[in-house]
Amino acid sequence: MFLRELTQDVRILKGTGPATLRALDNLGIHTVADLLLHLPRDYEDKTKPVPFSRFAEGKVYTTAQVLRHEWFGFGRMRTLKIIVADTSGEAALLCFNRPFLEQMAPVGSTVQVYGKFQFKYGEIQSSAFEIQRVEGEIRPESALSPVYALSERLNQMALRKMIRLALSKFAPHIEDEIPRSLRSAHGLPSKSEALRAIHFPSSWEEAKRAHDMLAYEELFYFQLGIALRMRSRRAKVIERRASPGVLSRQMRERLPYALTEDQESVLREIVEDMHRPYPMARLLQGDVGSGKTIVAILAALHAVERGGQVAIMAPTELLARQHATIAAHLVEPLGVRLAFVTGSVSSAARPPLLAALKNGEIDIAIGTHALFSDDVSFKNLELVIIDEQQRFGVLQRIALYKKGRVPDFLMMTATPIPRSLALTFFGDLQVSTIRHLPPGRRPVVTHLAHEDRRRSVYEFTRGKLKEGRQAYFVYPVISGSERLDLRDAESMASHLAKEVFPEFKVGLLHSRLGDEAKMEVMTKFAAGELSVLVATTVVEVGVDVPNATVMVIEHAERFGLSALHQLRGRIGRGSHQGYCFLVYSKDLTEEGRLRLKALYETTDGFAIAEEDLKIRGPGDMLGIEQSGDLRLTIADMRTDFELLKQARHDAFAVIESDPALSEPDHEVIRQVLARASPFSEK
Repeated sequence: MFLRELTQDVRILKGTGPATLRALDNLGIHTVADLLLHLPRDYEDKTKPVPFSRFAEGKVYTTAQVLRHEWFGFGRMRTLKIIVADTSGEAALLCFNRPFLEQMAPVGSTVQVYGKFQFKYGEIQSSAFEIQRVEGEIRPESALSPVYALSERLNQMALRKMIRLALSKFAPHIEDEIPRSLRSAHGLPSKSEALRAIHFPSSWEEAKRAHDMLAYEELFYFQLGIALRMRSRRAKVIERRASPGVLSRQMRERLPYALTEDQESVLREIVEDMHRPYPMARLLQGDVGSGKTIVAILAALHAVERGGQVAIMAPTELLARQHATIAAHLVEPLGVRLAFVTGSVSSAARPPLLAALKNGEIDIAIGTHALFSDDVSFKNLELVIIDEQQRFGVLQRIALYKKGRVPDFLMMTATPIPRSLALTFFGDLQVSTIRHLPPGRRPVVTHLAHEDRRRSVYEFTRGKLKEGRQAYFVYPVISGSERLDLRDAESMASHLAKEVFPEFKVGLLHSRLGDEAKMEVMTKFAAGELSVLVATTVVEVGVDVPNATVMVIEHAERFGLSALHQLRGRIGRGSHQGYCFLVYSKDLTEEGRLRLKALYETTDGFAIAEEDLKIRGPGDMLGIEQSGDLRLTIADMRTDFELLKQARHDAFAVIESDPALSEPDHEVIRQVLARASPFSEK
């Protein structure tokens, strides 16, 4: 019997009355399997005493005498303080909303104390503690006590009792899902033993070993699904026509610069993929301004040269139009036919445009979400390129992909992907990376500025504007709100134009403007007709104005780390030094402080991506709609990278050594994949 087959209702367990069932339902626990996979979020270590004198090492667990009771505050705020002492010294227990402890722990009694203490106001104290009256010395427990996520009317003791009951009743009968050969190779415990140990470990080491077993199993099957998906794709044979690269060479002759070593390397990888007998699936990642667009256009020319069509999709009309402008300048003189496809195309122009696409009279179509509309079709779509892929949902990417028979697929992102996520979210893709910026590009100088220093930021910006440079001012919201005490783009555009920089022209750009209005503002800013552009995050991607050297981000603590890095990448794209000011308010959270600190300390997008993963976790980084089939509940991408690498190696080895999954040792694999596998081809 496999764990996931334990579909018996939790009501089978003794003591699960109506109130308990409602509490379990709130936690998403309906079956015995759900209960056993409701893993501890932490453990209480009461296996050995820890006196007050060692409070800095972790949680205290000690026997103490109650010395006296004190009270502080007045009225409803009157709070009990219990002064206790063990053999190492005294400590204070702050009993907020717990006046009943006066009776439970009278002066002179012996108590058992467990909790997190700190040194504050000249004393060792705690307001988060457990206290229990005892007789004599405490007896250390034999195992760590699990701490679970709870819902209303369900306490730790009751949940522990239920899980113990489920383990004793079902755990001995749970079969292992990892092949015997792999368990032996890695010294992994059985599934039954791992479940017991992760809930009630005798030590931290045993808890870690149990976690590693369950996390490895989860990652192994995830990677096995990826390996099967890659095998399925590579089984699709494509008849390739030769592409000698004449158009690509002609375009490179038109470039005013040479490609960097990184650009040459990733272009070579992409072109080689486009000549293999199966479809390409590749992710091209590179920091802001690293030159991915030029690589993509050069790759597109190889598809065009052999009679195919190319679709390049961008998340915003601004970015799509910028790609179209660059491409038109470089490839139209070579005889390549381009089209710009967005929702703003007029009703009169749309039918002939769609007919030209369908008849193969357009080689490269550049656009937005409009490209995967039902009425858009291609004669021979050979290459799909999706820029800023993280801004599109999985189904949107698939919709465009299905416009071709078996097209090559290239996704691009200026948000570098941490290594662990590259092997999970994008594990079935080959990854090409541009790590270095073009020569001569100087790192942007980043400053953290408290809102009280805003005037100094304005004066610095004025100095750069007088030198002929330009500046962005970015705000988190478009217009003011009574609920949010935030500076907004609309009111600040007026304020900056009239009171701060009256001698300079100020423009406003945000998502509520029509497409033509947006383009008019951006065209003026790019042409230097506007010195200051006030905007929201609409300028996060696709805005390239080399003369812009100052970026001021207000309420910077409210932006994600990736967004801040992208915004900073809008400046310093020319020969002049760039400066980014992160203006933060007094209401700075710890997470906000960590984000600003990370951005201040480095301009390396790959280092920032790893830090963002640590701060926010994978789900928040990429968004639920981007996750596709990723449903990891045990493994943690922030800490289990080595397990992930091993699981990937093992899974791919299984597929390579036994593609049919026919050997007896893989019987379990076949059964697991047969039961509602989340990795089936869509």
